[in-house]
Amino acid sequence: MSTPSFSICVYCGSRHGERAEYTTAAIALGRAIGERGWQLVYGGGNVGLMGEVANATLAAGGRVVGVIPETLEKREVGHRGLHELHVVPTMHLRKQMMAERADAFIALPGGIGTLEELYEVWTWRQLGYHDQPIGLLNTAGYYDALLQFMAHSVREGFLSAEQNAVVQVGTEPVALLQALAVAARRSSAVDDYSKV
Repeated sequence: MSTPSFSICVYCGSRHGERAEYTTAAIALGRAIGERGWQLVYGGGNVGLMGEVANATLAAGGRVVGVIPETLEKREVGHRGLHELHVVPTMHLRKQMMAERADAFIALPGGIGTLEELYEVWTWRQLGYHDQPIGLLNTAGYYDALLQFMAHSVREGFLSAEQNAVVQVGTEPVALLQALAVAARRSSAVDDYSKV
């Protein structure tokens, strides 16, 4: 298989959440990735929204790469139907490998792990380790309170308005995916995630 023209790293929950809209959005995103012949890079699980986005990408003909730490492999049951499943010893290596394989990042609804991944890749961009676009899919208003807090952080002087605007926010998975693909670009000066 040839190298996909675009590779998107998706962060999302290992649970489905309480609203059917979350699952619907994950499936729509995965289908859009697959239909375009792009590559999904994600946490490697076959559960929750993670499993939904991976299965939808595969069903639509996309390439899927999963990266899962050994401890979670035992708990989440790594997805065995992927093009690549990497089982790594630590969470740090998981996130580094996922970032190295991505042209852009998008966070769907999820818990503290999803938030941690989003904030880490956002911090990496602020520090100049990469310049890939970052998106936040605000399905059914899930991230409304977080967005209000980030605006509060800007008002209180702990975050610049420019850095807050780095993350593109959308409510429609396909439209946000397309916006990230348009914005994506590579820079030789920012490809070394081993330094973070």
